[in-house]
Amino acid sequence: MKIVARAIPPRTAWTLEQAGVHPLLARLFAARGVLGKDELDDGLARLLAPAGLLGTHEAAVLLADAIRADKRLCIVADYDCDGATACAVAVRGLRLLGARHVSYLVPDRVIDGYGLTPPIAERVADSGADMLITVDNGIASVDGVAAARARGLQVLVTDHHLPGPKLPAAEVLVNPNQPGCTFESKSIAGVGVMFYVLLALRAELRTRGVFDAATQPKLDVLLPLVALGTVADVVKLDANNRRLVAQGLRRIRAGAMQPGIAALFKAAGRNAPTATTFDFGFALGPRINAAGRLADMTLGIECLLTDDAGRADELARTLDGINRERRDIEGGMRDQALLLAESLFDTTDGADQAPPPAISVFDAAFHEGVVGIVASRLKDRFHRPTFVFAASGAPGKENELKGSGRSIPGFHLRDALDLVAKRHPGVLLRFGGHAMAAGCTVARGQFETFTQAIAQVAQEWLAASSLVRQIDTDGPLAREYLRVDLVDTLHREVWGQGFAPPTFSEEVEVLSQRLVGEKHLALKLRHQGQPIDGIWFGHTDPLPPRVMLAFRLDADEWQGVRRVRFLVEGAES
Repeated sequence: MKIVARAIPPRTAWTLEQAGVHPLLARLFAARGVLGKDELDDGLARLLAPAGLLGTHEAAVLLADAIRADKRLCIVADYDCDGATACAVAVRGLRLLGARHVSYLVPDRVIDGYGLTPPIAERVADSGADMLITVDNGIASVDGVAAARARGLQVLVTDHHLPGPKLPAAEVLVNPNQPGCTFESKSIAGVGVMFYVLLALRAELRTRGVFDAATQPKLDVLLPLVALGTVADVVKLDANNRRLVAQGLRRIRAGAMQPGIAALFKAAGRNAPTATTFDFGFALGPRINAAGRLADMTLGIECLLTDDAGRADELARTLDGINRERRDIEGGMRDQALLLAESLFDTTDGADQAPPPAISVFDAAFHEGVVGIVASRLKDRFHRPTFVFAASGAPGKENELKGSGRSIPGFHLRDALDLVAKRHPGVLLRFGGHAMAAGCTVARGQFETFTQAIAQVAQEWLAASSLVRQIDTDGPLAREYLRVDLVDTLHREVWGQGFAPPTFSEEVEVLSQRLVGEKHLALKLRHQGQPIDGIWFGHTDPLPPRVMLAFRLDADEWQGVRRVRFLVEGAES
């Protein structure tokens, strides 16, 4: 592992500090590419205009006509947190704007697979809907859209995923990544795309005189959902996404949120008045995702849709229970996957054990709803592109393996799958995804071929330096910043993918170390002559007496007293 300090442009940091930004925050923001204080303005007026997102005007006209004609609208969602929040935003928003008949349908991960498939389109048509609206899916659903149109449905696709070689023939496509779209925020989540469609629809309804600026419904009530889905989907937090998240956090901290979000905070043991992006990514998001992995995402969507606090609490507790079950399943799968991965290590010629350029593992006992999480754990452990496969549970597809992959910097996972498909026709039955996360389906008998093929691509694409895990940090931390109030200041900011949370690095003295809970390393450290506690979650190997650590700041409470501690992220080896 290599620890590297980010470059901090001194003039930019000075400019931000002179503009009134806290000196430490000025340094952190400058290192993340912020050039001026205006970029830190998270006001709604600073959001990119909906008109810049290709298709929003046409979508607004289509929806406004449908509302006027009292048509029946059906949302087809995805079964992750982005899809669930996007569905809730769509249902709530369309109802706010006058739609009287809004339903939704979410595919089952095992039975239906991902996206708008022809059978899903048939179910929507059979339900009596007039219009089908996808959220967080649909851009690759060429056959599903065709099936829906053949049944007389109007189709509006809202998505953010990368399109394939052929676009679906929907009435309207709204996707920042479709050809010809110049929208600056290519990283907007699916929930954000739907929110933008609603903003455009409200503007269209204003133009038609349905209401004016004073009487129009307030869509900002949906921002807590937008913020949750954006962070949970691990999209890049560019300036526009950071504004959406900041606005959602502001409302949650003020107590203005949907009952389901409040209930999820309670079920997770988190404090809504001090909500952070970490709560979205590591507490609320996983509980919603668990429903799509092990049960039915309808539970998660209903939790976000209900206005009954009691019902919300009941659903949040159910989701919490499913998430506990998910953790148990994941733990067993992770242990077995580690053994399988280690069996792939190269030990020829007496060399040190080293993982292959890419790792693929399969076990008949693996649960397909958890393969993505386990792939992420293995990727973190071995710093290699990793696929974990499980047998498909769909009827009639017992000979198919469904895999989920996670990647490392420098290896575009979807492009790699595309190359495998071209080199080995027939090995991949289906595939799709992004640079850092992708999914695919292979025939059971083709698993070994896939394993060798993806490893060969990784061998060709990845330089030796890319195979060494690197932690980018913000360098040393001055002693005067080891204050609880400053920890709180840092936590209030919006951090996440592409706008990394503050991580510092320094050589420290290890005074003592012990295992807690059999899997975490509790540390007594000396930092710049000052003793401080530290903890390294999920790490059990002892540290040397002096070591270069990468760490984040946290506030630990003991007997009513809050103290700063280090959350260790890595040690240079």
